[in-house]
Amino acid sequence: MAIVTFAPAIQRHVSVDEQEVDSTDVHDALAQCVSRTPGLRGYLFNDQGRLRPHVAVFVDGKLIRDRRTLRDGLTGTSSVYVAQALSGG
Repeated sequence: MAIVTFAPAIQRHVSVDEQEVDSTDVHDALAQCVSRTPGLRGYLFNDQGRLRPHVAVFVDGKLIRDRRTLRDGLTGTSSVYVAQALSGG
């Protein structure tokens, strides 16, 4: 099973533990996490169901490529890390 971990900055807003998910892509993994912890939905996704700009998702240490549909693939041993994206000027 893949493991989804949420950065401490996210945990300050939503109390969520590390999650084990049986998923083949990021979309399904995050959907499983949201179903277990509904408070994540508003923090991670906008009203259209798109990943918010301030959220960064990494799979096995690499930033995901598909922010639109979240179809980056996972294996049974993948590690997913969800963090606040840095921005500024």
